[in-house]
Amino acid sequence: MALATPLAHKKGGCPVQKTATLLSDTWTMLIIRDLLEGPRRFCDLERSLEGISTRTLTLKLKILESERLIKKLKDGSYSATPRGKGLRVVESAMRRYGEKFL
Repeated sequence: MALATPLAHKKGGCPVQKTATLLSDTWTMLIIRDLLEGPRRFCDLERSLEGISTRTLTLKLKILESERLIKKLKDGSYSATPRGKGLRVVESAMRRYGEKFL
């Protein structure tokens, strides 16, 4: 089965649209949030992401790897790449917005 990567590294287009497409699903920023704290094993992510199915987590991790936002380490854990760590400002802004308005 082919991965349904949101962007497939397309050139051109609106950067806001491309970022929104990448981050628009329910789980992406929550996975990134956890990995910004440091490497996590699959089972740790699964426990942290209450309600995510094993299949969904597996697919999301593959997509995030294909987008080069995370990488799987030799010990089997997952870690944010420098590109993934660039989302720290987005995660922080979302946290502040949620604390203030939601």
